[in-house]
Amino acid sequence: MPNLPRPRLRRTRAGELVAPLPPEPQTPNVEEIAAEGLRWIKIDKPGGLEQAWLEENFDFHALDYEDILSRNQRPKIDVYDDYLFIVLQFPIFDRAAGRLGAGELDLFVGPGFLITIPNQPLQPVEYLFERCRQKEETREQLFSRGSGYLLYRLVDDGFDYCFPMLRKIGNKLDVLEEEIFEGRSEEIVRDISNVKQEIINFRKVIRPQRPVLRDLEKVKQRYLAPDMDLEIYFDDIVDAQERIWDMLENYKEVVEALEDTNESVISHRVNDILRVLTGISVIVLPLTLVASIWGMNVGVPGEQSLTAFYVIAGVMVILLVGMVTFFRKRGWL
Repeated sequence: MPNLPRPRLRRTRAGELVAPLPPEPQTPNVEEIAAEGLRWIKIDKPGGLEQAWLEENFDFHALDYEDILSRNQRPKIDVYDDYLFIVLQFPIFDRAAGRLGAGELDLFVGPGFLITIPNQPLQPVEYLFERCRQKEETREQLFSRGSGYLLYRLVDDGFDYCFPMLRKIGNKLDVLEEEIFEGRSEEIVRDISNVKQEIINFRKVIRPQRPVLRDLEKVKQRYLAPDMDLEIYFDDIVDAQERIWDMLENYKEVVEALEDTNESVISHRVNDILRVLTGISVIVLPLTLVASIWGMNVGVPGEQSLTAFYVIAGVMVILLVGMVTFFRKRGWL
């Protein structure tokens, strides 16, 4: 009879051998709110356990599971017979990197359910989910109008969250404009570059979503709430997204203008310095010539004469005053 493998034993403090403890059962990281016949399921940082839970409870396409596990997914909308799969991105400030980044939000939405899968904590999603969980009045108000209206509120809150970030960028641009003309042009070159990078990153997040929201506006009525007119609500999302894009376009033009202005101010300051230095060198040139002639090691008029020294010095002073007067009348100094 073959030998059976012996169980590995763990040693206690007293040296006594006991059998190892069985592994604790793992539960998927799934939070759910249900009311008025609608389920809102939130899954943070999905893994294999969460995917298995989704496969057990929903019949989604296999490619959708690949998309939610991917970290570099572009915004898009996939239309199926009984649900929509939507990928959106929202700008967030990455404190570790010190720059603006993108937070991805994957959504499954259909009649009777809304599943949100953020790849990292998104404040608008977290805030709305907690409000619905804690306040029965808010939960009934949102859930009673169907998954389409809940989707609208979620996306609308996400884009509304962008406007305070845009106002901060606008305030930075106003401060930079004041500092440029206060004589700090050289010091704020890095600040201008940082703000410009924030605007570029913001545009990277918003630009790919413009066609996605237009497509969502076309398919929302058929799949989300056929008995409810959501036209005006999703038009509001498109309008908010267009306002964000218009502000980014405006900020892009402003920061480019500030960059050009700052370079012009620096260039003018350098030109002023060069003009003064050039004027000084030209003024000193005749004096240097006179001093060089009478400083040669050959016989010159007035050699070894104190009177000649004062005469030469007086001529040099007259040349200096005359050159300075001439340059100032011509506006060169």
